Amino acid sequence: MKTMRNNLLAGLLFATSITLVSCSKDDPVPELDQEVITEVTLTFTEIDNSGVSMGTSLEYVASSNEGIALGGSLQIDDIDGLESGKRYLMEISAYNGIADEDITEEIEEEADEHQFFFLGSAFTGSTSFMTYTYDDADENNNPIGLVGQVTVDETLLSNTGQIRVILRHALDKDYEGAENPHWADYSQAGGESDLDITFDVTF
Repeated sequence: MKTMRNNLLAGLLFATSITLVSCSKDDPVPELDQEVITEVTLTFTEIDNSGVSMGTSLEYVASSNEGIALGGSLQIDDIDGLESGKRYLMEISAYNGIADEDITEEIEEEADEHQFFFLGSAFTGSTSFMTYTYDDADENNNPIGLVGQVTVDETLLSNTGQIRVILRHALDKDYEGAENPHWADYSQAGGESDLDITFDVTF
């Protein structure tokens, strides 16, 4: 009887260990809930001091058939049509060509979970020559960044620079510093980056 109990106990322990190993092996690895973006367009339209549009809009595109954040062949236009001393309305649109989805609409629908930050030498550092101001907000009056105003310094300390566009998802917008579009420590507010792309700017 004692031998039978020992054998039964050993069998149960063996079956349990097999089950645990099986579950551990077969459990799917959680995937990040990130947007797939194959094309980003920055549209600049000159505006006057009252915010009224002037002249023709300029469009600059970054694209990758495989998804910008996923590597592959990446094509990025140089931003070369802006002028010093002028202000521009900058609008961002994003598209997923793989699934034929307008990511701009998704960002608008989930605006409380998304926010753009703008870094790079054009906006930050001792030779920066641009400033950005958010011109849109979510239902909690926190910034989004799909629409904003860019002012180019009248006197340029450099005739070249970079605009780094970062889109964060599921961040804490109430975190101290998150209201600053040029906040270098944006990752402290948590979340993940759906987009991190750099455009070259020349004058």
